[in-house]
Amino acid sequence: MNHTLTQDERLTRLVEVFKADSGEYSQIETPRDTQGRRRILRSLMNIRRPGPLPGDALRLQDEYLRERAAEKGVVSLEDIPVIRDGLSLWQGDITRLAVDAIVNAANSQMLGCFVPMHTCIDNCIHTYAGIQLREACARQMDGLRARFGPDYEQPTAVPMLTDAYNLPAKRVIHIVGPIVEERLTPGLERDLADCYTHTLELCAENGLRSVAFCCISTGVFRFPGQRAAQIAVSTVLKWKTAHPDGVDRVIFNVFKNEDRAYYERELGACSSPTQA
Repeated sequence: MNHTLTQDERLTRLVEVFKADSGEYSQIETPRDTQGRRRILRSLMNIRRPGPLPGDALRLQDEYLRERAAEKGVVSLEDIPVIRDGLSLWQGDITRLAVDAIVNAANSQMLGCFVPMHTCIDNCIHTYAGIQLREACARQMDGLRARFGPDYEQPTAVPMLTDAYNLPAKRVIHIVGPIVEERLTPGLERDLADCYTHTLELCAENGLRSVAFCCISTGVFRFPGQRAAQIAVSTVLKWKTAHPDGVDRVIFNVFKNEDRAYYERELGACSSPTQA
């Protein structure tokens, strides 16, 4: 009789797989506690360059990540109330959302975050999607560099679509938001609006009826959160008015309480659901 691995057994085996795969870190000590092993696994996944794993190891990763998704709790559209005009606000981990597409705030290299255990959304999405996501992004970037030259980087507000692999969502839309270097300018505001418009256009072109946006360009990209929320809501409402059959549901996903307050104000909501 075949033994079905427990989640802890999967985790332990995966740590050893990724240690061996790393070469440089093959001899590091494996923590005995579950949280320690999770941190090591995530860190090894974060630093790994694009490339395949042996089939058995990949299946083990997929089994582990899908069970992790179930452990964290999958959130469906039915769990998120509509506030107005097909728009919703949801606070929590975007990797829990079972929607047609989630939006990833990417960098211009489009390969995810290589900083171990970094708390950015790019790192989180790549971790829980699995190594296939970085491979898929790398393949698209290789194709773009073959077309536009070896120094090609993804421009601001040009979305890239991939599968979501082990995430509850069906697809991931990766987009580079504007970076505020010194001060906010009208050009940067237009760039942020374009991020939302172009993403919605991509959804409509690919039959994606529901999409969850993260707070693009806020945080380390230094776009002021309140102004970002104003642009996000007004741009989405304008697009949906012009394209009533384009996308059914748009979810603004926030993590911080201050961002939730900004979106509540813009959406005219007195309260919003929290799924922390």
